[in-house]
Amino acid sequence: MLKTNTDSSLLKFYKQIGLNVKKAREENGISQLELSHRLGYKSVSVISKAEICLDNKHFNLEHLYRISKELKIDLCKLIQDDLE
Repeated sequence: MLKTNTDSSLLKFYKQIGLNVKKAREENGISQLELSHRLGYKSVSVISKAEICLDNKHFNLEHLYRISKELKIDLCKLIQDDLE
């Protein structure tokens, strides 16, 4: 569980990444279900929870790498403050 200011900053960072993934996914016209299937998952729960950082779920490096390939977006764009 996140308890310190550093952890709070990290949570904010994870939430921003989730927003970036959501924005990139929507710009590509891809649903959460479609992206989940492309990543090898049967349901949307991994994507949906990580996009909003629900239950402290967030994307790991493998997720971000694979998402960047599927969405044809530079991995760095997914971890920056916002998509420009």
